Amino acid sequence: MKRLFSEYTYGPGPRTNCWWDETIASPDWPVLQGDLSTDVAIIGGGFTGLSAALHLAKAGVPVAVLEADTPGWGASGRNGGFCCLGGSKLSHGAMVRQFGEAAANSYAQAEEDAVHLVADLLGAHCINADVHSQGETQLAHTPRAMDKLRRQAEVSGTLHEPGDLRGLGFGEGFHGGYTIPVGFALNPRKYLFGLAQVARSCGADLFQRSAAQSIRKTQSGFEVPTNSGRIKAQNVLICTNGYSSEDIPPWMAGRYMPAQSTVLVTRPLSVAELQAQGWTTDQMCYDTRHLLHYFRLMPDRRFLFGMRGGLLSSSRAEAAIRRKVVKGFRQMFPGWAGVDVTHMWSGLVCLSRGLMPFAGPVADQPGMFAGFAYHGNGVAMGTYCGRALARMVLGRDAGLPAPVGHEPQRFPLGRWRRALMPPAYAVMALADR
Repeated sequence: MKRLFSEYTYGPGPRTNCWWDETIASPDWPVLQGDLSTDVAIIGGGFTGLSAALHLAKAGVPVAVLEADTPGWGASGRNGGFCCLGGSKLSHGAMVRQFGEAAANSYAQAEEDAVHLVADLLGAHCINADVHSQGETQLAHTPRAMDKLRRQAEVSGTLHEPGDLRGLGFGEGFHGGYTIPVGFALNPRKYLFGLAQVARSCGADLFQRSAAQSIRKTQSGFEVPTNSGRIKAQNVLICTNGYSSEDIPPWMAGRYMPAQSTVLVTRPLSVAELQAQGWTTDQMCYDTRHLLHYFRLMPDRRFLFGMRGGLLSSSRAEAAIRRKVVKGFRQMFPGWAGVDVTHMWSGLVCLSRGLMPFAGPVADQPGMFAGFAYHGNGVAMGTYCGRALARMVLGRDAGLPAPVGHEPQRFPLGRWRRALMPPAYAVMALADR
């Protein structure tokens, strides 16, 4: 594999001490041994891959999923668990200018549909994923950011003035907020393994520690060799998102940008501690920073806090970003200055040059499809794009808005494109002041 970060990024280091690992045991998928023929091979066992597998298996299509490590090892098993609107980093106005009003409105509806799809899957298959929060609240980190929220507020949401926050359980330290009524929080690992269980019950083959080493075109479809086996399939889906490789397939080279995100979880908080900070709401939240912070009180009264910002990857860089996240947490929530942080971990989100998610065919490779670039909102949008990829394989209307089907352009600088991130982050940090 030709990946952008050092080997440390793809090893156990960043994932060590992930809270979700303690909430549910990992299923014991087999390792692929020998040859297997199937209709569809899916590379990547996260939200996108398992959603595609579930929808294909339910339609009676033979399908096999290749997970490079253990189930839930990647971003889907270590993210913040926000099932919310998102997937693109383009503003509605920018989307209108680029794609037109109708396409922008269609995409906005797709984000909402993606959230509802996750809710439908949880309900239809009785997946217990510790769901909580009624929508999502954005909290203003400056008075200027609050002025912007006031200008952008829509009838469908609820604006919160600064004096309203403590009574709503948001404590102090913010300058107001805005609640969007769509979305909820969950345990991502429980949701992921719920999808896996349903997919397996419908006939999907799921394999762990079976990393795809290449994709070879054949007369009848594709061959995907692993370290101890090989899959022959008529169709291949690439569902690797931030953990993609430049050469699986070569078309991916330059079309995705991995970016790091780090999350911490505290010990359970007492009633007195919650009241001391004034934070008593179960609402999932994020702030108005470009380099955003996201946070929520979980059902067991642990507090989850995450942020973007890590640019380097090594054991030393990981220790540094973890210190930075703890510092950010204690600055934003000073009432919990003495509360122990018991778990912390990092993972990769995925960006595209056009700041839009993509789900569609791989150019000049009939039978090959890819879905990636959810910009940190993979719970809903990854699930949604996985279903769309399944529909494409089935020859059905994918139901995708036009912007999601636009082939992503390559970033400048090729394999050295990570050099674009420090100046971009510096500009965003200045804008956040």
